[in-house]
Formats: sequence, structure tokens, C-alpha cells
Amino acid sequence: MSIQTRAAVLFAMGATPPYADSRPLSVETVTLAPPGPGEVLVSIKAAGLCHSDLSVINGDRPRPLPMALGHEAAGVVEALGEGVTDLAVGDHVVMVFMPSCGHCAPCAGGRPALCEPGAAANGRGELLSGGRRIFREGEPVSHHLGCSAFAQRAVVSRRSLVKIDPELSFEEAALFGCAVLTGVGAVVNTAGVKAGQSVVVIGLGGVGLASVLGALASGASPVIAVDLSEDKLDLARSLGPVQTVNAADADAVDQIRALTNGGADFAFEMAGSARALDNAWKMTRRGGTTVTAGLPPPDAALAVNIVSLVGEERTLKGSYIGACVPSRDIPRYVALYRQGRLPVDRLMSGVIPLDDINAGFDRLHAGEVVRLIVRP
Repeated sequence: MSIQTRAAVLFAMGATPPYADSRPLSVETVTLAPPGPGEVLVSIKAAGLCHSDLSVINGDRPRPLPMALGHEAAGVVEALGEGVTDLAVGDHVVMVFMPSCGHCAPCAGGRPALCEPGAAANGRGELLSGGRRIFREGEPVSHHLGCSAFAQRAVVSRRSLVKIDPELSFEEAALFGCAVLTGVGAVVNTAGVKAGQSVVVIGLGGVGLASVLGALASGASPVIAVDLSEDKLDLARSLGPVQTVNAADADAVDQIRALTNGGADFAFEMAGSARALDNAWKMTRRGGTTVTAGLPPPDAALAVNIVSLVGEERTLKGSYIGACVPSRDIPRYVALYRQGRLPVDRLMSGVIPLDDINAGFDRLHAGEVVRLIVRP
């Protein structure tokens, strides 16, 4: 039996801001096929607006269209497909935007964030099990990263879900599916930051500020936040003992090197900018590690001095979804949140209805917000 739902659908990339006027996302009534084997129907209660969504809207990261967007969300299990026995109707879940098959070489090696079938399915706009479950006027609509969460309901792979404690609010829970997994995971999993090591984070969106929180929870010192927005720098300082540098300062790199006695042990680039990554590299000390989780346009490139890479024993690492194991990491990060050591609720900038989603992306594009939450 098919299911009717409202969803924000993108029909063409490259719309011109303000999006409230150009309206790249159209809130449509679509039809969902019932969940098949290994799939789950989720009633979505909260979804976060992320720059990864914006990069599809503006064309920086092309995806098959039309596509129902949204990938950071939390909701309630409404129906189960055949073979799903470890969830029950009524369970609260967080969506994860990289489903993991559990069998490919990366999954078998403990790196589900790099799942090969999951990446291929996401690239095609399909679910992990193949094909699409969203239809508009009888024509298929692509899934965004296996989630399509800007909607009242979504059919997703069981492997795109992590069960959570129902006492956690949906608005808070949604953040754990992308911003927290990516930002905290980059610090904890990818870099392995230890107490007393110095950290600089460039780019204070949801992921960057989550990295700041992860660095503080790890006992890093000093922790330095870098951004163009004074409001975001103020927010970073309010999270704990954080020093800040405005990225617009001509001597920003020199300031960082002075604050860290020659460069940070770890520099994290979270702005999705080749220039920011170049600065992160320059802010890293000899023997240090530069980590990027930003996703610039596909043609962006970085020129690295190979002699410095070798002679200074430098490390440059990418981090996707914080090198996470979702079923392990989300419960751990939720526990840290409840202990007051990871106050991710401070990243929420407000709540908007689904019909205001285009205006919400204007605010994200302008850098006015960290994480706006949509209530479908």
C-alpha cells in the first residue's frame, strides 16, 4: 500500500539567492512505496539544514534530479520491512547519511563510513538495496544520501538508522546524525586528539563547532576557533576555554602560530574551502596533522610542498562522517551530551516549518545560523 507524504524536492540546481524568491525547493505531495526487505518507514520529527544540502542546491555537488533533499534527521519508526527484527514500531531513531552494507572491504575492516555499495547507492540517488521508493506523478524521485529527510515520512535502509533513547528531544537528536558525527568524529576518530595537544578549527558551522566541542571534551589545549563571523567566534568562546582568531585578519596564520608556539598539533578545516585548507596546513606545526572534513566543489585542489610533507613529517588526512561507526559513536556522543561534556544543543539556531525551508537556506547561505531545525 502506497503512502502519501509532503517532501521538499529539488528539480534544478544553481538557483540564485535569495532562495525565498527563487524557491529551488518545492514542497510537494509525493508517494512512498512501502518499506521492502531490510527497509524501514520513518515518521520524521526534526531535520537539520546543512551545507551539504546547500551544496546540492547551488550545484557544487551535483546529484541526480529530481531529488528529495535532507540527510540529518531524527524520527519514529512507523513500519518495518521484511527481515527487520532489531527495531520496533515506535522506536526513536537517528538517520545516518552513509548506509553500510557490512560486507565490503571497508566495512569488514571496521570503516563503515567508507562503505563501497553505500557510496555507490548514494551517488545514484538510490537506497542501499537498490532503486527508489519516492514517486511524484508516477515518476521516481531520487533519495538524498539514502535519507530524503526534509519530509513528513521517509523509507530508508535499516542500515541508515541508529536507535536512540526516547528521552532525547528530536531536535537535539537530529544533530547527532551529521554535525556531531562528522565534527566530533574528526577529532576523536580521525585525528585521535589527546589531552594537552593543541587544536585549531577553521570554519564554525555546525560541523566546525562540533569539532570545537570534541576538542574540548578530549582535553585539548589550547583550542582555537577561526571564522569570518564575529557572532560565531563569540559562540565558540561561550562553549568553554576557546581562543579565537578572525579569518579576515591578514596575519591570521601568524596569530595561530604565535598562540601555539610554532603551529597547532592538529588543524581542522571545516569550511569546505581550498583556501581555508591551505591556511590550516600553514597553521600546523612540524610533525603535526592537518585534517579536512569540508567538501568544496569537485574541481577544488590544494598545492602541497612535498619537501615540507617529508622533511617535517607532516600528515594530511581526509575525514568522512568523522570516520564513524554509527552504532558505536552515536550512543557514546549522546552519553557525553547528557554528562554536560558535549553541549551540542548550543548549536541549534532555531526551528522552522517545512514550508519556510527556502528562507531557511538563505539564512544558512548568509552565515547567520549554525543549525536551523525543520519540523516537517
